[in-house]
Amino acid sequence: MTSVCPLAQEKVWFDKPKYDLAEKKYYERLAKIDDIANMTSPSAVIEVSNRLNSLEKENTDLKQKVGELTALLAKLEIRVKDLEKGNKSVGLQAVTPNSTVASQAVAKAAHAGSQASANVKTAGSQAKSQPAKQDDDDDGVDLFASESEEEDEEANKIKEQRLAEYAAKKSKKPALIAKSSIILDVKPWDDETDMKEMEKRVRQIEADGLLWGASKLVPLAYGIHKLQINCVVEDDKISIDWLQETIEEIEDYVQSVDIAAFNKI
Repeated sequence: MTSVCPLAQEKVWFDKPKYDLAEKKYYERLAKIDDIANMTSPSAVIEVSNRLNSLEKENTDLKQKVGELTALLAKLEIRVKDLEKGNKSVGLQAVTPNSTVASQAVAKAAHAGSQASANVKTAGSQAKSQPAKQDDDDDGVDLFASESEEEDEEANKIKEQRLAEYAAKKSKKPALIAKSSIILDVKPWDDETDMKEMEKRVRQIEADGLLWGASKLVPLAYGIHKLQINCVVEDDKISIDWLQETIEEIEDYVQSVDIAAFNKI
């Protein structure tokens, strides 16, 4: 017993991969056979046959509709040809009477022209044979001169009247007055300045063409506020420099005056 190979006593299955591969192939073949069996089952066959029947029916309907459309198109072509033939015949019939009427009209026009020329010749000969006494009697006489002069005088009067009315209307219109809207920044000396009294002194400045508006206090720094006041002035009556100098004359309250905004109205 001691001479036996030690590997013979080991319980190792060296051929297991071969068996696994064989088992895998076996189950794959079984799966393929199952698919084939499912495909050949009665339910699958019925479904396929139903689809084939529906497709055949749709194909038949399409063929029928195509045939109907083809027949309709053929009828339309025949109808168009008949209409074209009818239009040609009507056109020929219409051309013949029109040509006849035109020829008759030309003949009538020619006859009328010959008669008119004859009448003109007759009238010319009669005019030459008549004496020209009336022309000699009427020389130097203008029957309508007085009427034309009166019409000219009336037209001139109407024209002058309208010009006078226009000038009166123009003079009544009020002339445009040029105005400006100004926002002034009035700065005090310090934070102890009485701003209400300063505004009161500023508004006491009155002049023709000066109108004071709204005002407010705008903070500057260190508790100091400036008075921002709006006014409207007439440019021809009030000078901005004069207004600034007049406000600066309030020396007890006003340090300086600046223009914050200026707009023409």
